Order: sequence, then structure tokens, then C-alpha cells
Amino acid sequence: MKSIVARHKGVTPLPVDLEPTDAELDAIEAEMPVVLAEVELLDALIALLDRPTGEFDGRRIRRAHRRVLAARRAAANKTPSSAAAVA
Repeated sequence: MKSIVARHKGVTPLPVDLEPTDAELDAIEAEMPVVLAEVELLDALIALLDRPTGEFDGRRIRRAHRRVLAARRAAANKTPSSAAAVA
């Protein structure tokens, strides 16, 4: 059996430290409410892929959609100075 090995060096070298910076972690943390709300909406939509929609399913999707919009609004209204004051 022949082994497959890269014969050339990579075009772009990888940095030694692959950890995210503090600023990147803060940005991720600031986006987390939006991400969680979108995951909840996707869960509600995925649950309906294999069965018909009922009244409660419609409510669940509308509630999840409102949470996504509210999280996006809160993220958009957050100014850098208020975000720094909270931290």
C-alpha cells in the first residue's frame, strides 16, 4: 500500500499561536445571543421537516423568530462604549 504524503511545503505558513485573541473572544461572546436564538429557530424548523405543522408548531416558530429579531436588534443597538462599560 502506498502512503500519500504532501511533498511540498504549505503556501501560507500557519502561525505558531492558533488561539483566538481577547478581542476575537469578546466579539464571539457579543454575538452569542444571536447565534443561540438562530439555533433555536433552526431547531424549530428542523422538527417540522418530517411532520405536518400544527398550531403549537406555528407558535414555536413565531416565538423563535421573534427571539432572533430581538437578539439582532439588541446586538445592533449595542454601542462599543456601552459594551466596554458592561465588561
